[in-house]
Amino acid sequence: MKKLFTLSLLVFATAYTQAQQKTLMGFTPASSAKQLQTEQQFDQSLSAARIGETLKDLSMYPHHIGSPGGKVVAEKILAKLKSYGFDAHLQPYKVLFPTPKTRVLEMTGPTKYTAVLKEAALTEDPTSSQAGQLPTYNAWSADGDVTGQLVFVNYGLPDDYETLAAMGIDVKGKIVIAKYGKSWRGIKPKVAYEHGAIGCIIYSDPKDDGYYAGDVYPKGAFKNETGVQRGSVMDMVIYPGDPLTPGIGATENAKRLDRKDATTILKIPVLPISYQDAKPLLAALEGPVAPEDWRGALPITYHIGPGATTVHLKLEFNWDMVTAYDVIGTIKGSTYPDEWVLRGNHHDGWVNGADDPLSGQSSLLDEAKALGDMLKTGWKPKRTIVYCAWDGEEPGLLGSTEYVEDHDKELQQKAVVYINSDDISRGFYHAGGSHALEKFIGEVSEGVTDPETNVSVAERKKAHEVVNAANPKAKKEILDRKTDPIAALGSGSDFSSFLQHLGVPTLDIGYGGEGGGGDYHSIYDSFADYQRFKDPGFVYGVALSKTIGHAVLRMANADVLPFDFRSLSTTLNGYGKEVIELANNMREATAMQNQLVKSNAFNLAADPTKRMAIPVAKDEVPAIDFSALTASLDALKASADKLAAVMNTASGSTIDHKALNETIYKAEQQLLSPNGLPRRPWYKHSIYAPGFYTGYGVKTMPGIREAIEVRNWPEAQQQIAAVSATINALAAYLDKAAM
Repeated sequence: MKKLFTLSLLVFATAYTQAQQKTLMGFTPASSAKQLQTEQQFDQSLSAARIGETLKDLSMYPHHIGSPGGKVVAEKILAKLKSYGFDAHLQPYKVLFPTPKTRVLEMTGPTKYTAVLKEAALTEDPTSSQAGQLPTYNAWSADGDVTGQLVFVNYGLPDDYETLAAMGIDVKGKIVIAKYGKSWRGIKPKVAYEHGAIGCIIYSDPKDDGYYAGDVYPKGAFKNETGVQRGSVMDMVIYPGDPLTPGIGATENAKRLDRKDATTILKIPVLPISYQDAKPLLAALEGPVAPEDWRGALPITYHIGPGATTVHLKLEFNWDMVTAYDVIGTIKGSTYPDEWVLRGNHHDGWVNGADDPLSGQSSLLDEAKALGDMLKTGWKPKRTIVYCAWDGEEPGLLGSTEYVEDHDKELQQKAVVYINSDDISRGFYHAGGSHALEKFIGEVSEGVTDPETNVSVAERKKAHEVVNAANPKAKKEILDRKTDPIAALGSGSDFSSFLQHLGVPTLDIGYGGEGGGGDYHSIYDSFADYQRFKDPGFVYGVALSKTIGHAVLRMANADVLPFDFRSLSTTLNGYGKEVIELANNMREATAMQNQLVKSNAFNLAADPTKRMAIPVAKDEVPAIDFSALTASLDALKASADKLAAVMNTASGSTIDHKALNETIYKAEQQLLSPNGLPRRPWYKHSIYAPGFYTGYGVKTMPGIREAIEVRNWPEAQQQIAAVSATINALAAYLDKAAM
């Protein structure tokens, strides 16, 4: 035993020595050793038990924006930050926030049914019966009192309406019922309205979110028959934040739009319901049997309608002005006080919000506590660290967007990076953000240990991806890659306005994949649910604190900021290949379809007893000139390579690199349009746009893609020129930085 113990000590000592000798991105060898010691000191202050205590305390009562509980949570966070040594304050904004006044959903024919519209209180979940909980609803629905035939529209995406059209079914003047899933919820009523529907109902099918996946709550983690997903349906494709103050901070005296002129508020009434309430509505539908991939797991035959099934939907809202309380805490930098490293997570929930958002918020506060402990020893970061707890994220990124709009000029001058988190659970590390930070955050993830497997979170993530890759080729590509790619960010959390409005370099980091369940935005998003199913022991809360804490500390102390634009170049080059392939595939598919139309194959293959439109011949896809795009991508690669060499040389030097660093962190702003409006994601001549039609993901080079998809070839050439100009602007900027 003694020999084994001695061997263990030697292994530990060797590993420790290697860690001390490791040179981190952006640091000299000497400063790397000091930085790693700082991170070890930081880690020693973190506490899983304290994260659990914080989570339990903050999720004790409902705390949506504008509620008494919401202000209490903000004040508790403020008190904690002050006690840790942060210079902290509340930052209030006056914003519009609708809450339900009237909610009626009833089937009026062929039989009668009145929807319950209420989740069941459970003895196993002590907070599920509290007063002050928001009812089940979708914020930013229109007021409305409508009656009409019911039509089932699957997930309510554009492709689903194409299927309906092929079947000869029109939703104009009707009320649609759509399943949650496959897209951001706000797309479903928007697309329904565009097709003439007068109302929209959204439900969670048990195949996607219920007993089909596993035991339901409280026995298991998954959605029970009364659970309902609340949520915003704001048209954030136009702009996020307060609907009445687009582009400016919603301060007390800000100039506001009249509500009728706010373009992000929907035009038809929208209501979410449980699968308990959806079942009788769907069971009553007649008309064609739904296609196989439309069918859910309810014990019925899924029909589409329309027919004798009619519903009455009546919604009225209180359109109140409420105060959003952001909490801002600062540790002033010792060397570069005007360079800011920002870290944020929202604190408002739809109800008690233990998972979303307080799991991430509790980890953030433990990071802050660890930083505070180091402050007491005399430690100071080189750059200013700003910790932010946002209010009003759930209704539409209200608190963060208003802060960004209120402080836009200062943030564009000073913000080095914004690092975001949201809800987390046990499972796998994931990151998205600015691709110039891909190598940096990959290095951070290699130094954090996964609490379930005791390997690095980077190694576990890679193993998960390899095992689940679709084919041997994909598996080999994952095994061979040297840098773990990060996801492109669309929208859906508080990073959005920093990245897309201001061009601030951004990371969004989390853990999950093994804490599944149907508590999302329901009364069951509680401490009782979280500690049983999401992160027992709160060990992934500590993993998040370590991951983001190390990232914050390295960004705050780096000699040369750890950006590498070669990763961005590689990523954009991949997007370019994708849009070229899209055009080529469409050309081949069109030629084949036209051949089949000419040979009468579609008519011969169709079932004559089913009413389906037969495809018609389409115009051939012309050759599209992508030379401007490929030339701009080549220019970006050359510029990124040149700057990387300059930064590598600078990292070995002990001189002050302030001018170089300032140039580096402002590079992302080259993706903004000349007049200051964002190119990404709400303008088509962009690199990225939120993939609202497909979850919170991203559409890459969206203007080019959309033009090709709708077969507008002149527009496609214009978008290629616009995107090429954006990439060329960034390349020229990097060339100048490398001088």
